[in-house]
Amino acid sequence: MTLVIGILIGIVLVVVLRIAFTRALLVKLRRDVAALSRGDYGPLLSGFADDAVLDFHEGEHRWSGSYVGKARIEEFLQSFVGAGLHGDIRQIFMGGWSWSMTILTRFDDAADLDGEHLYDNQTVLVCRTRWGKIVHQADYYVDTARILDLDQKLTARGL
Repeated sequence: MTLVIGILIGIVLVVVLRIAFTRALLVKLRRDVAALSRGDYGPLLSGFADDAVLDFHEGEHRWSGSYVGKARIEEFLQSFVGAGLHGDIRQIFMGGWSWSMTILTRFDDAADLDGEHLYDNQTVLVCRTRWGKIVHQADYYVDTARILDLDQKLTARGL
């Protein structure tokens, strides 16, 4: 009987810790994304491993391609905030253990410059982590034509 109670307590503890970890991660990511939306990409960048890879939707736009290493990801984030982009995390799903986790995030983004609304879209970010640091992120957009349109508007503005 004591063994059964011990096992049940252990199971409950694992579930409670997993819920707490998920909520803590969501709070951190939302805080980091809020900073990004204010133009401060530092907190978000700190969540990437030094050798991380960010794969962004392929196409005829300025952000297309793979960004390998933290320095290249920083360039991507600088371009992101320079374009007036901002966003919100809507949902998050996690699987795996802390040393090898997969995170799926619904991220809605938009761009506003000089008081004009230029763009909005919905995205799913698929992140693989190693001990809490992102080692690979792939971004998938609902409407990829909107990215091309935004890029053209930014180019017309000289950005």
